[in-house]
Amino acid sequence: MRKTLIAVGVASVLTLAGCGGGSGPAKTEAPAEKPAAAAAVDDANAATLTGKVAFTGEKPTPKSISMEATPACSRAHATPQKSEEVIVNGNGTLANTVVWVKAGLPAKEWPAPASAVKLDQKGCVYTPHVIAVQTNQNIEVTNSDPTNHNIHPLPKTNREWNESQPPNGEAKMKQFAREEVMIPVKCNVHPWMRSYVAVVGHPFYAVTGDDGSFSIKGLPPGEYTIEAVHEKFGTKEMKVTVGPKESKAVDFSFAG
Repeated sequence: MRKTLIAVGVASVLTLAGCGGGSGPAKTEAPAEKPAAAAAVDDANAATLTGKVAFTGEKPTPKSISMEATPACSRAHATPQKSEEVIVNGNGTLANTVVWVKAGLPAKEWPAPASAVKLDQKGCVYTPHVIAVQTNQNIEVTNSDPTNHNIHPLPKTNREWNESQPPNGEAKMKQFAREEVMIPVKCNVHPWMRSYVAVVGHPFYAVTGDDGSFSIKGLPPGEYTIEAVHEKFGTKEMKVTVGPKESKAVDFSFAG
């Protein structure tokens, strides 16, 4: 009888094992796939976008900024500093406009550049007024002034931070992990100080310069949505298709 019971028990275990029952090793789910690393752009076929951002309407008069509340700031300027909210150049173009590829790129993970983008506080003004960086790229924040500053970005989707920086203090290295165009940055000590940071998840972006022009190089051939963003005038979009080795002009216009 004992041998019979043993035989039945063994048979039951074998039956359960064959049906996937029992306490055998649990199934393990395959790990979630990470986004593929961005393939190197084929330089031989890469396209280029160039263009200008125009301004139409009556050219605004920049507002003067009073820095008398902080003598160290006031002494840094021989003449009153002007607001950089709207800078219209002599050729009728708009500076400090971010132009970037909003849609159309493959779902790739684009590695952040190793070099940092600098944002200085000089003469109690953020310099440059607008910067663009890639997600997880370092922003090197410096204070070249003989007075304290307080760097306070106001993002909507990224982490907000608020830190003081002493005169000529050690540079701060900061990053933003999520795409967000664009993030206002203020100084809690000096309310007139304002800057903007555009955070983009890939390397295809630019900020218009003193002549209102921009250039986006190394773009894979394809169809894209290109967006221009200005702190005061909002956004403009257009569709563009570029072929291998093609250089195409993309111009935007904002009205005052």
